[in-house]
Amino acid sequence: MSSHWRSGKKLLVFLAKSLLALLEAAIFALLPKPRKSVVGEVVLITGAGRGLGRLLALRFARLGSVLVLWDVNKEGNEETSKMAWEAGATRVHAYTCDCSQREEVYRVADQVKKEVGDISILINNAGIVTGKKFLDCPDELMEKSFDVNFKAHLWTYKAFLPAMIANDHGHLVCISSSAGLVGVNGLADYCASKFAAFGFAESVFIETFAQKQKGIKTTIVCPFFINTGMFEGCTTGCPSLLPILDPEYVVRKIVDAILQEQLYLYIPKFLYFIMFLRRLPVAQKGTGWLTEALL
Repeated sequence: MSSHWRSGKKLLVFLAKSLLALLEAAIFALLPKPRKSVVGEVVLITGAGRGLGRLLALRFARLGSVLVLWDVNKEGNEETSKMAWEAGATRVHAYTCDCSQREEVYRVADQVKKEVGDISILINNAGIVTGKKFLDCPDELMEKSFDVNFKAHLWTYKAFLPAMIANDHGHLVCISSSAGLVGVNGLADYCASKFAAFGFAESVFIETFAQKQKGIKTTIVCPFFINTGMFEGCTTGCPSLLPILDPEYVVRKIVDAILQEQLYLYIPKFLYFIMFLRRLPVAQKGTGWLTEALL
């Protein structure tokens, strides 16, 4: 009898918390959620040498954050550093780091801790795409996709999360993809790596939540294809609902989500509807019709 009572009590608590969460979401859908200040926060961005990473660096520079820029491309990273100073950054630290190499991540992370201090916002943005069909993709390229798009997240979390927990202060940002939500033709290895990144970030969020580490925030970002050159030649079957995204727009949405401590961010909003459709009974027969219609 007592075990039934405990189970019932847990269910009631869960339902009450879910109701409160839905109520909060409904309120903030109508009223803008307050944005936190990131002045003086130490923000580490991987893949900062170009594209989305560079634009994120410039945005946080204008917000008064201390920047730690990582990229395997030294020239590109130094150019981002220069642009960040010009954008008004007070402190910028650029490091050459191949995020696909675990020991290099740990080595550069130790250097950052000594020279800069603890990271308070970690943005795992570095990514690559092979653009090859599964059977045409060499093994080494598939391994590289996983090393950069997923495994690098493991090593950066291992390096910087302990200090965040000790300080009860930190924000983990995973740049996944719509390809981490729905399979895409010709992107099997990329989709797999982005699904893994999404699942890992979500699991660590649940761990921190279960351990009542309330100072650790998570934001998981899933944008559709972005016009950064990474997906050059890609088209969309429904440009009015799933357009190729402007990188400046995506960065504004990502930074807003971080400042509002939003857990999930799908861009464009139509992706939320796609995920809803996937949970309908008809989806149990397969979602090929959905991806064929839209991509």
